[in-house]
Amino acid sequence: MAGNRAIKVDLGQQRASLKRRLASGQYDDASEVLRDALRALDREDAALDQVLRDEVRASMADKRASVPADKVFKRLQAHHDRKVKAARRGA
Repeated sequence: MAGNRAIKVDLGQQRASLKRRLASGQYDDASEVLRDALRALDREDAALDQVLRDEVRASMADKRASVPADKVFKRLQAHHDRKVKAARRGA
């Protein structure tokens, strides 16, 4: 990848992790470690995206009637109020 400009990165406490990985011999240089880390982040992002897509598909396929948002919020508020009241009694 000739022509790429160097990037300065402050690793902070992660510097020790980088040094351990280099000392292990698993990586030849810091660039390999960072590329591997970025690939892992990309895989994590892709997995999360897939989970969210699956959740949306399942929600869209749910044949139950929709509940209006104001009704949901009223139920949540009532639930919260009951929890707060119970906590105050127990305190």
